[in-house]
Amino acid sequence: MMDIAGEPLRTLAAVIDRGSFERAAEALRITPSAVSQRMKALEQQAGRVLVLRTKPIEPTEAGRILLRLARQVALLESEAATELGGSAAGRTTIPLVINADSLATWALPALATLPEVSFEITLDDQDHTLDRLRDGTAMAAVTSDPEPVPGCVVSRLGSMRYLPSASPAFRERWLPQGPTAEALARAPMLVFDRKDALQERYLTARGVAAHPPRHVVPASTEFVRAAELGLGWGMLPDLQATPLIADGRLIVLEERAVLDVPLYWQQWSVASSTLAAVSAAIAEAARSTLHQRV
Repeated sequence: MMDIAGEPLRTLAAVIDRGSFERAAEALRITPSAVSQRMKALEQQAGRVLVLRTKPIEPTEAGRILLRLARQVALLESEAATELGGSAAGRTTIPLVINADSLATWALPALATLPEVSFEITLDDQDHTLDRLRDGTAMAAVTSDPEPVPGCVVSRLGSMRYLPSASPAFRERWLPQGPTAEALARAPMLVFDRKDALQERYLTARGVAAHPPRHVVPASTEFVRAAELGLGWGMLPDLQATPLIADGRLIVLEERAVLDVPLYWQQWSVASSTLAAVSAAIAEAARSTLHQRV
């Protein structure tokens, strides 16, 4: 049986998190040579290579398995230290992956209700968050995938509603006859990044096979601002777009073309009071802000 708890796992996590043996050594306050020796011993014990010596260092599949274990051990150690010595003895850090729209609208206020917890938040599209759970980057994620990652539990949060929106001036210039397939094939559109497929879904539903000009705006608030300024049209979260629609700065291209994206909360299946508190806060915020099934 492998005996790798404690020091070996902390070293592995530091190497992967910091990206090099030298930076891991600084974090652990030991020499790079000591880090190298620990990693060599751990790989010999595991019987396989755990990290790729690239720049930055990347975990192998076996390394990802042990990284998940390292995160779980660190979480439980931190909670035990807190219970034994107070909050100053072991403040718990929870790494999360959340899509930008959720973070900009409803998720961040939920996290703010837990001032005793530190968060490491990674942004990723809701369709591409599960890899972060698999490789140990995150302990929990907001995702659009209802199928649990091995070792995780999943619960439904609700749906984020997206509206095809643009400024009145943009519609007058590019879509004077409405969002016809011909006009949409030419009208500039906004995308968050290369993973953002919401606009393509709308175009496909409208029978548009062409690829119109696009602006990449990789920030949630600025994405909405770009639509308001007439840079292009985009699928905007109703939580952000509704106030601008109410005062005439944005319009909805088609009321019947709303898109509801279901969101789920996936987290490691580990008995952690901190992770349970985060889950409860996220669930409460989702119930009060997201669209729920009738």
